[in-house]
Amino acid sequence: MQARLICLGMAGLVLAIATACGSTRSTAEDAASRPAPRTSASYVLAQGEVVTLAPAVTLKLERVNDSRCKTGAVCVWAGYISYSFVLTDQQGATSFVLAEDMPGASKAVTRNGLTFTLQGVEPAEPPSLKAPAPDYRVSLRVNISQPT
Repeated sequence: MQARLICLGMAGLVLAIATACGSTRSTAEDAASRPAPRTSASYVLAQGEVVTLAPAVTLKLERVNDSRCKTGAVCVWAGYISYSFVLTDQQGATSFVLAEDMPGASKAVTRNGLTFTLQGVEPAEPPSLKAPAPDYRVSLRVNISQPT
């Protein structure tokens, strides 16, 4: 009787060890089959447009400022085009500006662990002197710059 109990106890122990080893392997296999989390993405925004970057994290293109010399005009300076954004997350709202040639601004900026880099602007050339305001669009790349 005692030998039978020992034998059953050993069988249970072997079964528990085999189950634990099997679940460790499947967890490792599951992790290997999952895609790596995205660390960057590109977006194209129009003025007033909002994009969701992550749960409870949004980016809005608040305003476009185009002071470039219009085609056909005589100007003292070339001017620049800048884009004002608002990043909203659990910490609140943060504003920043992206521009290529604007004094005091940069083509890339880092806020709350995210790096925003200006990739392109539409229209690339300033509008004509008497043309209506164009439908501005900005393309930017968002990278995770530090662990959150």
